[in-house]
Amino acid sequence: MSDLEAPLVRPKRKKIWVDYFIQFRWIVVIFIVLPISATLYILTYLGDVWSETKSYEKRQKEHDQNVNKVIKRLKGRDAAKDGLVCTARKPWIAVGMRNVDYKRARHFEVDLSAFRNILKIDIDRMIARVEPLVNMGQISRVTVPMTYPLLFSHVHGLFTDTVEAYEIVLAGGELVRATRDNEYSDLFYAIPWSQGTLGLLVAAEIRLIHIKEYMKLTYIPVKGDLQTIAQGYMDSFAPRDGDPAKIPDFVEGMVYSPSEGVMMTGKYASREEAKKKGNKINNVGWWFKPWFYQYAQTALKKGEFVEYIPTREYYHRHTSSLSLFLRPLKVKPSETTTMKCMLSKTCLFLSTNWVMLSNGSTVKWRYYPLWLCPHKLFKQPVKSMISPEPGFEYEMRQGDTEDAQMYTDVGVYYAPGPVLRGEVFDGVEAVRKMEQWLIENHGYQPQYAVSELDERSFWRMLDADLYEHCRRKNKAIGTFMSIYYKSKKGRKTEKEVRLNHFVHK
Repeated sequence: MSDLEAPLVRPKRKKIWVDYFIQFRWIVVIFIVLPISATLYILTYLGDVWSETKSYEKRQKEHDQNVNKVIKRLKGRDAAKDGLVCTARKPWIAVGMRNVDYKRARHFEVDLSAFRNILKIDIDRMIARVEPLVNMGQISRVTVPMTYPLLFSHVHGLFTDTVEAYEIVLAGGELVRATRDNEYSDLFYAIPWSQGTLGLLVAAEIRLIHIKEYMKLTYIPVKGDLQTIAQGYMDSFAPRDGDPAKIPDFVEGMVYSPSEGVMMTGKYASREEAKKKGNKINNVGWWFKPWFYQYAQTALKKGEFVEYIPTREYYHRHTSSLSLFLRPLKVKPSETTTMKCMLSKTCLFLSTNWVMLSNGSTVKWRYYPLWLCPHKLFKQPVKSMISPEPGFEYEMRQGDTEDAQMYTDVGVYYAPGPVLRGEVFDGVEAVRKMEQWLIENHGYQPQYAVSELDERSFWRMLDADLYEHCRRKNKAIGTFMSIYYKSKKGRKTEKEVRLNHFVHK
């Protein structure tokens, strides 16, 4: 890690009791958290499998009953004394380092825990209709064997670009269906990134595509300076000769230092092709397999190589091995509020901060490895919370098209060198500087990540016009929290609860 090889001179940080608790929490994790977590996981899995045995008609009937309960609960809220509406999901279930501070203030909970069914797979329309708590494991378990999974990538855009309709319960208890071209089209474009602050989502219709049983994955090592690595990354998803036949189905990159990276390009392949003599099949889903990013690093020594991975295992390549399976999903309950506060001040947590950068942006990182994943950001008929840079189509960079600008999701896996050396490190200031850089370079950070922005800066990064319009139009103000209120770090005071009730009314 380059930050370890060329350290900055910093004073040593004095240890406190929380440091020792973190150091030895493996005892609690191994003997308490993991057994409980494994039990919950198995029970949840069995519940999902049981749900899949039900007919679509039965699932729809149960869905309608649950929606009516949500509507009744919302209509029974007393706006004069009850707090702002949020779901009843427990904070420890959420994946990420952000504290769910808004649930520690006065609030009004609505239970959506029953909404975890795949309601229908419509092959004729190539649509999956799902409830909001359905996870990717459920969806891939059902759709991949049918060779009709969900899609999102450098070809198809963000996950929200594949949604055809949202079914949402508004503040007054009305159930509406928002699409691109009906009377709720403004709501359709405002829902992405709104984090449940416009209403309560109860179902969504998502596009499917036809795939094959295996992913033919090519590992391409890239060595040189940062410019060489950046060019190798862009060439992996946007061939310089413009040949569309060379554009892969999936792309991701791992940068392990300022001078080394591995780009991975995937093309769907049939079972017959994968099992031809001489082809290597890698079942990355086994529990004993190494972290996928560590396995990809072997290409730096081996050179370029090709292998075939079962498609579903490829989709879950970063979450299937035992080492990643244990964190952060299973270790989360061992993180107390005090621990999170200390960690957020001393560490740079970007493992859940997926920052989105246009391909023309450059930044020199001191923390490696970096995970890179390209995706299209499409122009929309209306300006939503995130959008491409104005006028990008007049100066298109590599990967851009007339209707979309290519962006990159960036994830940082590692802890900063100063933290590993026990030195003073201001993680809050590091995140704040990164967010300011994003604002200046037309980048974005999703709200589920830790943010250190003040409200004014928050809305410099995101566009509030359509969002605020839909908040006023659908009477969400005074019922649902604003995004900033929900994302803001720190315990919410009663004054903030009241202000968030009536602001902009």
